[in-house]
Amino acid sequence: MAKVFWSADGERQVQKLYRQALDNWPVQHTQACVPTREGETFVLTCGPSGAPPVVLLPGSLATSAMWARSMGLWAADFRIYAVDLIGDAGLSAPSRPSLSTDAHAKWLDDVLTALSLPSAHFVGASLGGLIALDYAIRRSEKVRTLALMAPAGLGRLRWGFVARTAPFLFLGPWGHRRALNLDMGFGAQELDPANREFLRLFKLVQEHFVARMTALPRFSDQSLEALTMPVMLVVGARDSVFDSAEARKRVEANVRNATIVYLDDAGHGLPDCTREIYEFLRTHGDR
Repeated sequence: MAKVFWSADGERQVQKLYRQALDNWPVQHTQACVPTREGETFVLTCGPSGAPPVVLLPGSLATSAMWARSMGLWAADFRIYAVDLIGDAGLSAPSRPSLSTDAHAKWLDDVLTALSLPSAHFVGASLGGLIALDYAIRRSEKVRTLALMAPAGLGRLRWGFVARTAPFLFLGPWGHRRALNLDMGFGAQELDPANREFLRLFKLVQEHFVARMTALPRFSDQSLEALTMPVMLVVGARDSVFDSAEARKRVEANVRNATIVYLDDAGHGLPDCTREIYEFLRTHGDR
C-alpha cells in the first residue's frame, strides 16, 4: 500500500478532525466502508432513498468534507453518495494504483456494485474530476451525467505551478508541505465562518500529506468526443494549477452536450457552485 501520511501521528490528527467534520454533517446520513479490490472505501450516504443517485468524488486533500455546504440543497432531491478517494486523505484504503490505467474505473465498478447502483450521476472536483471523467469515458453506460469542477485531465498543468512545486517534492515532509501550500484562489466567500471547519481540515492535511509523485493523464480529443451524457464543466480563469481556458476550449470543441460555467474571478478553489450544479442535476436527473 502507498504511504499517504508522513507519520502515524499526522494521520491520527487528520482523521480525528475529519471525523469531527463528519459528525457535524448538516443532514441526516449514514457512514460505511464498502469492500473493493483496492481495499475498503468510505462512503457517506444521505438524501431520500429512491431518489436519483449522485456519486461525489472530492479533490485530493479535500476529503468528502468539501461537500458539506452543498448538502442542504442537493440531499433534498438526490440520493447522495460521498466517496473518499483511495490513496488520499480521507478514510478509504491507502492504495494508489496508476491513474493512467483502468484501475480506478475497476475500483468504481466495485463501489457501485457494493452500493447496488447500476448507474449514477457523477460530480468530481480536481483529481476527483479526473477520476470521474476517466470513468465516464470507460463506462459511459454507468454515468448518467457528469459535473466537473476544476478537473485535472483537460487543461495542461500550468508551468508556473510545476516550477514552483516540483523541486520541493524531493525534499521530504518539509518539501511536501511547501509544495502543497497551494494557491487555491479562495475568495472572501470561501473564508466565511461556515467554511472554517473545512479550511482548518484542509490546512492540516497539507501539513501531513504525502503528495502523489506521478504525472496526471490528459485525455485525448477522441476520448472527449465519445462522451454522450450531459457534461457540466465549472472552471475559474485564475486557476493556478490547470489551464482552465484550454479545458473550456476542449470541452466546447469536443463534447456535444456540454454546459460550461467559466468564472472570470475564480481560482482552483472555486466559489460555492451548489446552486449551479443542483440546477444541472435537476435538468437531467430523470436520465
